[in-house]
Amino acid sequence: MEKTLDIAVVGAGNGGQALAGHLSWMGHRVRLYDRNISKVNELNHTKKIHLVGALNREGTIDFASADIGEVIKDADIIMIATTAVAHRPLASQMAPLLRDGQVIILNPGRTCGALEFKSTLENAGLSKKVYVAEAQTLIYACRIIKNGEVNIIGVKDRVFMAAYPASETDHVINIIKPIFPCFFPAKNVLQTSFENVGAMFHPTVVLFNEAAIERGTSFYFYRDMTDGLARIIEQADNERLAVANAYGISPISAFDWVSYAYDGVEGATLCERMHNNPAYYEILAPKTIHCRQISEDIPTGIIPLAELGKAAGVPTPIFDSLIAICSVLLNKDFKEDGRTLKRLGLDGLSIDEIIQKVM
Repeated sequence: MEKTLDIAVVGAGNGGQALAGHLSWMGHRVRLYDRNISKVNELNHTKKIHLVGALNREGTIDFASADIGEVIKDADIIMIATTAVAHRPLASQMAPLLRDGQVIILNPGRTCGALEFKSTLENAGLSKKVYVAEAQTLIYACRIIKNGEVNIIGVKDRVFMAAYPASETDHVINIIKPIFPCFFPAKNVLQTSFENVGAMFHPTVVLFNEAAIERGTSFYFYRDMTDGLARIIEQADNERLAVANAYGISPISAFDWVSYAYDGVEGATLCERMHNNPAYYEILAPKTIHCRQISEDIPTGIIPLAELGKAAGVPTPIFDSLIAICSVLLNKDFKEDGRTLKRLGLDGLSIDEIIQKVM
């Protein structure tokens, strides 16, 4: 077995409980943070997290706590498994509590998560040497059945990871790969950012099913996809690919990614592949339009992609439309808190300067 590590998992949602249960089953010392005190108290009652479905495991965590300092103080690795909109406030909260050598991994970073997290740490006066990396996506497709029990619908076989700066990626990979062999080094955090395929699916599926969601009609988020919606997703995906190419990155298309992340998924079209992916069979659509598929994916996915496109002179009309329409739909100015170039510390930089910054 690999070396036993002290691991802090920040966030006790679907991904956080899946990580905590799996890591503790592997034999690591795991502590779990969540700001929801009732959830923390419930998890502390047995300290056990049972995974069912694609993984049948039971792990025992050391403890759960609503005190983030108590959770992260002795951790070798800090796995951030919150929504991406929580990255900035978490970084501000954690900055004075970190110690030298700790590895922070965003699961996932969405787009430019590591850039935002580390710049926030530095702006908050961080004086310690820490490593900040981001995963392209969460390892699991999963949903909580109840606190302490998580349905693992699927486990990805290959997930890109990069540190910011890229010169530190090998250090992080050497630590995490013995635990999760599915992690593979990316060129830099621009690659993991441009590999944010989820941002192509999530807001578009919600937006174009808005009436059904508001009427309370239940449907499967992925496998009820239509050819028309899949075409819109692929056009949005073409913008992602064009922006990435401007920065020298050639990400996997959404069509290819479905078969890359999940072995054995076939289909002649994107729509067919979504229908044929067993990891997606049981995932239902959200019950409200006020959901993370918009409130997270627009500010931390679509906005930074559009902003990087603007810096490169690449037009992104579909991204711009998604931002505008979703802002009206939820009556919220997503750009106000979104990952703009200015907030990421990239404002006014050329393509070459941005690339150099992340290396």
